[in-house]
Amino acid sequence: MHYSQFTQRIAGEGAAAWDLHLAAVEAKRAGRDVIVLSIGDPEFNSPAAVTESAIAGLRAGDTHYADILGLPRARAAVATQHSRQTGQMVGPENVAIVAGAQGGLFCAAMCILEPGDDAIVLEPMYVTYEATIQAGGANLIRVPLRAENGFRLDLDDLARAVTPKTRAIFFATPSNPTGVVLNRRELVGIAELARKHDLWVVSDEVYSTIVFDGEHVSICGLDGMAERTVTINSLSKSHAMTGWRAGWIVGPQELIGHVANLGLTNLYGLPPFIQNAAALALETPVPEVASMREAYRRRRDLAVAALGQLPGIVCRKPAAGMFMLADVRGTGLSGHDYAWRLFRETGVAVLDATAFGQSAAGHVRISFAIDEATLAEACRRIAGFTKSLGKAA
Repeated sequence: MHYSQFTQRIAGEGAAAWDLHLAAVEAKRAGRDVIVLSIGDPEFNSPAAVTESAIAGLRAGDTHYADILGLPRARAAVATQHSRQTGQMVGPENVAIVAGAQGGLFCAAMCILEPGDDAIVLEPMYVTYEATIQAGGANLIRVPLRAENGFRLDLDDLARAVTPKTRAIFFATPSNPTGVVLNRRELVGIAELARKHDLWVVSDEVYSTIVFDGEHVSICGLDGMAERTVTINSLSKSHAMTGWRAGWIVGPQELIGHVANLGLTNLYGLPPFIQNAAALALETPVPEVASMREAYRRRRDLAVAALGQLPGIVCRKPAAGMFMLADVRGTGLSGHDYAWRLFRETGVAVLDATAFGQSAAGHVRISFAIDEATLAEACRRIAGFTKSLGKAA
């Protein structure tokens, strides 16, 4: 049977990134001694008050269709939170509730990119960006961030990537997988380019509440950027609510209208009991958010201390998020071979960072989304495996 070219555009190299992770999940379900460090799914439970709100909504029959763009309460809660966090004053009319940050990225790409347009992405990039941007026929233009520069942005490289076909710049800050937080100077430079060339900016900020070093700055709050910035966020990481698929877009009102039309063709509105619970999470103080951030900080420090002095490995201490990149080129193995051998010999699953782009080749991504005792055991196994490589040589 024939399939559309769309199926090729959404395949992308990143789609194969999860082969090792899926193998690890299957092995764990089969009862094998496996530690999964290959995905950022927090082991924390969702905040109790938020969960109880959803349960109460279900019992009260809050299970019918909701507004396509989101319930007024949810949109207002996002607008208030966004205004407070970013300095960009917005209202509910600037908000669309979507199925997680990934749903927001897809909506943004579909609504601002034409077939044949170029969309610049800072690489390493999250694995779904490639297929998301290519889905509508746009071209992905990579601006590599070099490992030797700490994966920081070189604004000259970005400027050279802009052509008459460029329509948008996509990036995540804090970054997954690097944990780098774009600083104000870098964001000002991006904003200047966007204004000069009349470009959209899509800023993925799902890790903005998990910053350990420095400050998170939102580009939407810079001069002249409100009308050209799409900000993506969610409760998945900040509130350990990955399975709830509670995310949002903030942008110009006209864009939100187009997102509504797109919503008619797919999601048709997030379930209302989820939206009301998500609104509660944004309206009221949730102490678990701060405690989870501190737990991730401790786990980061644990992993850096355990792995940072190993022969053949260079650990890049992340400033934010729940991942660390480890450069394993000194072991003589590629990231792919290191990850698969580590899994087969120790049961620890990490992700070959080449999935995030060639600029991350030779690295593996290690997740902190497990409890400290299990992470410590995983680090012990990683250390033993890595030392054995040196002995074998």
